[in-house]
Amino acid sequence: MSTPDLHLHTLFLLDSAGRILGTREPNPEAGPRFVLIRGRTSCAWAVRADVPQGIAEELEGLARAEPPVADFRGVPVHAEQYRTLAGGEVYAGPAFTFPKTVEQPDATAHVNALPLLARHFSGWTVTEIPERSPIVAVVVDGHAVSVCFCARRSERAAEAGLETAEAFRGRGFGPQVTAAWALAVRASGRVPLYSTSWENGASLAVARKLGLVAYACGWSLG
Repeated sequence: MSTPDLHLHTLFLLDSAGRILGTREPNPEAGPRFVLIRGRTSCAWAVRADVPQGIAEELEGLARAEPPVADFRGVPVHAEQYRTLAGGEVYAGPAFTFPKTVEQPDATAHVNALPLLARHFSGWTVTEIPERSPIVAVVVDGHAVSVCFCARRSERAAEAGLETAEAFRGRGFGPQVTAAWALAVRASGRVPLYSTSWENGASLAVARKLGLVAYACGWSLG
């Protein structure tokens, strides 16, 4: 079952006190100073490990009083207090789960080596491929043109990362590779998850096309 707590532990590596040590990526980043994930029946939150203890305790106290929500676009009740305490820019968006039945799309391939990605997707390294797997692509003329991979991954779940080369956008490749990725993640024993920002219209369109179900909303301060 997809929950705010599962989402939190898939995005971030937490210490024994529940503080954020970094993102769950091959090359981890520090992560936000504060993150709040609100669902319909529960909320989850965490504060980055380098935030002073007194401020962290205030943030956590407010988060404990934050109610679950029905309208995922609504701002948190204590948004202004969080901003005052933590500072930074707000990032907000929905978190989706995949329907029980996902149809296997045609014409996708699993990526296990760097050359398939080299023409249209720069920045990939050989060492990150195992940690990004499963990686699923639409291949045209021997090169991946749309790819879905594990942006972040834990033992229990994986968050989708999706890229389509500019020249190949608008052809339905994004939903195609994302569906195939979700099936591959389920086959690995993990829960496939998909999240984005409210401003990312293309990513939201993929969620709609696949019939994804919003189960929570994330709100964080970088």
